[in-house]
Amino acid sequence: MERVSIEFDNLHQLYRAYMPFISPAALFINMPKPLMLGERLFVHYQLPQDNNDYQFTGTVVWSNPQGASGGRPVGVGVKIESDDQIHRQRIEKLLASELNSDDLTCTM
Repeated sequence: MERVSIEFDNLHQLYRAYMPFISPAALFINMPKPLMLGERLFVHYQLPQDNNDYQFTGTVVWSNPQGASGGRPVGVGVKIESDDQIHRQRIEKLLASELNSDDLTCTM
């Protein structure tokens, strides 16, 4: 299982990566070379304004290839599969004021 790390420096970066339309939730991770759909990952991440380290296992459910429409970054969406509700609640609490934004995300 491949391991990846991501640090969200600010709430806007987290908003662009969060994928609430994937149940229960997913995060987009910029990667120079997208992985295959269905590939399993171990993800380590840090949230803005939070010194704690979080981790989950997940599956690639979305892929942005090189040249994706709208200038979206190359990378993958990883469905959160371990402790999914804890991660979702933690992220959505931080993003409460951002979730209804019309700003573009890395996926839509």
